[in-house]
Amino acid sequence: MASGLEQIAALADPIGTVISEWTRPNGLRISRVRVPLGVIGIIYESRPNVTADAGALCLKSSNAALLRGGSESRRSNAAVHGCLVAGLAAAALPATAIQLVPTADRAAVGEMLAGMQEFIDVLVPRGGKSLVARVQSEARVPVIGHLEGNCHVYVDRDAQLDMALAVAVNAKMRRTGICGAAETLLVDRACPPTYLTALIGALIAAGCEVRGDEAAAAADPRVQPATEADWYTEYLDAIIAVRVVDGIDQAIAHIARYGSAHTDAIVTGNIATAEHFLSRVDSAIVLHNASTQFADGGEFGMGAEIGISTDRFHARGPVGVEQLTSYKYVVRGAGQVRP
Repeated sequence: MASGLEQIAALADPIGTVISEWTRPNGLRISRVRVPLGVIGIIYESRPNVTADAGALCLKSSNAALLRGGSESRRSNAAVHGCLVAGLAAAALPATAIQLVPTADRAAVGEMLAGMQEFIDVLVPRGGKSLVARVQSEARVPVIGHLEGNCHVYVDRDAQLDMALAVAVNAKMRRTGICGAAETLLVDRACPPTYLTALIGALIAAGCEVRGDEAAAAADPRVQPATEADWYTEYLDAIIAVRVVDGIDQAIAHIARYGSAHTDAIVTGNIATAEHFLSRVDSAIVLHNASTQFADGGEFGMGAEIGISTDRFHARGPVGVEQLTSYKYVVRGAGQVRP
């Protein structure tokens, strides 16, 4: 946590940055300038590192933070928050810039969602599907976040087998309970027959249960039959669904139908195919020849993240310091009036 704070501190200050500027024919000079969002409410479960990450990211972006952690880590959250407050005081900054909701009462969440529009500008949920769904359903202010991480790895006909094996196993098995874990493996039917067998075998050897379509089941008798529900499922466990597809366009169509617009990857040595995938798959994060487990603000060089957003407005992907800002237009004139 301390290392993450140091990385965030070393980032450039986004506030006041001129995103773009231009001069109109009438002499008006117009600038688009980064500004804070305001007060950000973060509702999270389990992980006390969110207390440090969220507090630091909000502070660095000149936002105030209102943190509501889960009851299971209440004492840890309080201890971490105490360190942050001590740091604020030592830097002669307002101790109230990062506040921790002092009660574990679940009614506090409802109040943040529907009773504090006057005080909270944006809400960010971090936790399980039920928490995120509740925040998105009940919030009366904008929400930054994602509901599911149904992520895919597509192995193309021009993939190198060693790379495909490494990426697929890492994407699924490095940490199965994170939102960037792969939940479905798509394999091009035009791949050499040994590819499908090797991929399934490697996943099973790593301790993963494989549920597959007819082609996958034919490749390895240990594969369990997949149902329609499996293609939609975010397992967050050592389980993966495997489907054989007729080329990249069918892979893209599968992702569009069943995916959650979170993170999807292609493994291929064909640059044109990769660029087609990267441009056509409408997810917050798309990768070429890399594991979906890189869907993380720290791995993107942001120091940390306050969450991953699958929204199509404002912030998308890892939400770091820059994504916790908005902008305003600053117009400088010399007495111009509009005719």
